[in-house]
Amino acid sequence: MEDFSNRTYGTSGLDNRPLFGETSAKVTLISAFVFPQLPPKPLNIFFAVCISLSSITACILIYWYRQGDLEPKFRNLIYYILFSIIMLCICANLYFHDVGK
Repeated sequence: MEDFSNRTYGTSGLDNRPLFGETSAKVTLISAFVFPQLPPKPLNIFFAVCISLSSITACILIYWYRQGDLEPKFRNLIYYILFSIIMLCICANLYFHDVGK
């Protein structure tokens, strides 16, 4: 088997910097089902499904990146996806808690 930790991908040295920023959308997902009322609204569940699918995609990319299967140029894509998930979570929480009404 090939040792993935020895890949450099054209950089001057080993590129094994930790990729931080994995998001945890637990609070948002809980809010989708609990707030502001039980049973949850279908739109709340839709938000939760969208956030879950986006988080799964980000986790898979992060896993592949850490394994060395992706080039470093994908790091910016991962950051963009994580930023999008955070913004989606903020929007969902603002909607769930009726902020601005």
